[in-house]
Amino acid sequence: MMDPTQAPAEAAVADFDYHLPPELIAQEPLERRDASRLLVLHRSDGRLEHRQFTDLPSLLEPGDCLVLNDTRVLRCRLVGRRADTGARMEVLLLREMGEGVWEALARPARRARPGARLELEAGAVRTLVLERAQGGLVRLAVEPREDLLATLERVGRVPLPPYITRPLADAERYQTVYARREGSAAAPTAGLHFTPEVLAALGDRGVVLAWITLHVGLGTFAPVRAERVADHRMHEEWYAVGPEAAAAVEAARARGSRVVAVGTTVCRTLETVAGLDPDGRVRPGTGWTDLFIVPGYRWRAVDALVTNFHLPRSTLLMLVSAFAGREVILGAYREAIRLGYRFYSFGDAMLIL
Repeated sequence: MMDPTQAPAEAAVADFDYHLPPELIAQEPLERRDASRLLVLHRSDGRLEHRQFTDLPSLLEPGDCLVLNDTRVLRCRLVGRRADTGARMEVLLLREMGEGVWEALARPARRARPGARLELEAGAVRTLVLERAQGGLVRLAVEPREDLLATLERVGRVPLPPYITRPLADAERYQTVYARREGSAAAPTAGLHFTPEVLAALGDRGVVLAWITLHVGLGTFAPVRAERVADHRMHEEWYAVGPEAAAAVEAARARGSRVVAVGTTVCRTLETVAGLDPDGRVRPGTGWTDLFIVPGYRWRAVDALVTNFHLPRSTLLMLVSAFAGREVILGAYREAIRLGYRFYSFGDAMLIL
């Protein structure tokens, strides 16, 4: 068995596998966001507590700094056809590269040949394939260039993960209640549990709230196809840490309080900016991160983590294993499965202390 501190070069992706009964994959959100269960894992002794998400404020201490990702998901899934052959195509816009050029996933990839023109959503969006890369990635010239986000909001589809097979009745349920900066191709799902009431209760408790941005893309949700952890390449994702968020984090650290990340995207953002500073401080800044956190990683900024239950063999499962230890995490997952917790995007939550 792999030691939790084993260097990533020695780790096999198969070490992060587990069996999940399909019926535990949550297909739709609960009626109330904060009605989810909360599995609390204490890293000091491996102890588990079974709580409700509404208990979160009581599990944190006054002065703790809770950091959330305020990214907003684009309606960036587009369905249409090749203009010349009429063959069905599907495109997931990932990020704008500038000058109306977007990086995207195209399915089926074999039909997305350079020079192919795609008419998407009954011609509301038109694209020209400029080049093709591995894994279905393409670069597209997209029209309309002006007001594209408004067009996507009008005709685009919610980019739900492939394991969710039921249509979503309310598209806002795949957004956090505090989402404001458009740019993600997937939701930062740990934040889906929060309600205005929970946020207010956290404030009343004396927990400091801070918001950063990481636009979720392939770096977060791309599957790991390599056999060795060290052979997986993370895709870059854009982040922003503002002065207020950086000051809140550093103030918490100065007074000896905890920095609590809501989700793996917040973890990667805070750890990225801390890694850029010679003293490991969280300072304001924007940029691109491809930080891959695996067992053996030395944590700089994050003391506790609110997260969901993640897919087997995923970079997200590797990150939480780096935070608490692989055997501890897999043991907690086994207990969650035994007790019927709901898994993945619309599932239940964990708090790792």
